[in-house]
Amino acid sequence: MAKTVRFHEYGGPDVLRLEDVEIGEPGPGELLIRVDAIGLNRAEVLFRSGHYIEPAKEFPARLGAEAAGAVEAVGAHVKGFEAGRPVSVVPAFSMNDYSVYAERAIVPAAAVLHRPDGLDAVEGAAVWMPYLTAYGALVEVGGMRAGDTVVLTAASSSVGLAAIQIAHRVGAVPIATTRTGAKKDALLKAGAAEVIVTDEEDVVERVRGLTGGRGAEFVFDAVAGPGVVDLAKVVAGGGTLFMYGAVSGEVTPYPGFELGMPALNMRTYTVHETTTDPERLRRAVAFISSGLRNGAFRPTVDRLFGLDDIVEAHRYMEAGAQVGKIVVTVDH
Repeated sequence: MAKTVRFHEYGGPDVLRLEDVEIGEPGPGELLIRVDAIGLNRAEVLFRSGHYIEPAKEFPARLGAEAAGAVEAVGAHVKGFEAGRPVSVVPAFSMNDYSVYAERAIVPAAAVLHRPDGLDAVEGAAVWMPYLTAYGALVEVGGMRAGDTVVLTAASSSVGLAAIQIAHRVGAVPIATTRTGAKKDALLKAGAAEVIVTDEEDVVERVRGLTGGRGAEFVFDAVAGPGVVDLAKVVAGGGTLFMYGAVSGEVTPYPGFELGMPALNMRTYTVHETTTDPERLRRAVAFISSGLRNGAFRPTVDRLFGLDDIVEAHRYMEAGAQVGKIVVTVDH
């Protein structure tokens, strides 16, 4: 038996329950992981509340797609892993099929990475989803390169902070946006070339001014909703507006016709585009591991919670005050 977080109905953080669940043994292509730390993601809040891109197939449902720990058992046909190996689990599966909010979890071996030397469990649970998301969209799909400008919404999120570091790594210029001035200094310290406080400044005017009227080659947006119209206005000709989240919860218009049909690429992106493609994942892991080794990349952890405090951890995430990753630790 293992303590496992489940929810029996959609709702707020209070629907989460910590229950003893029989885990079993890993099947073909699977690993049994002792979970030491869990990386929290906005997707889990949406899944728990019934607003995710896929619904829960049945109740009780489970949560979690990012964790770090060690291998306990290896299923048939799995190569390259052995008991005791420090690993990280990356989001490469549906939470209807697997989950990691637990003391121990069975996961597909394809979603497990060897944890780099020097990375502890907390960092191992905080690094992969943010960097894989930002790298996969901006570098792998978008082809971001030196001299490009990227505008980042929700820049104080773990993905936003990773995107700032990745932009610097390739020689691009990261411009962060934040709703209030409360996080401005933190974003500048994190490496943002400029910070636009959207409650006080005009995004379109500021971006055009900062780019000499050219606009940004990339906008990396986690908010969606009506604000995409202004974001589309600052995309340089032939540039791309990536939408990797929908934090606003509002209807998102397509602005191309309203703006006179500019040369605008606008597409959604999820981390699964990278994590479920072996070649893309291989390149992403090589890029991120290189940055970790030379110190260019270092995950930002905002706050730690214990597994028994999972309800409070979700409340904290929904409050939106964090700068970086929220991680839940598991005592054994």
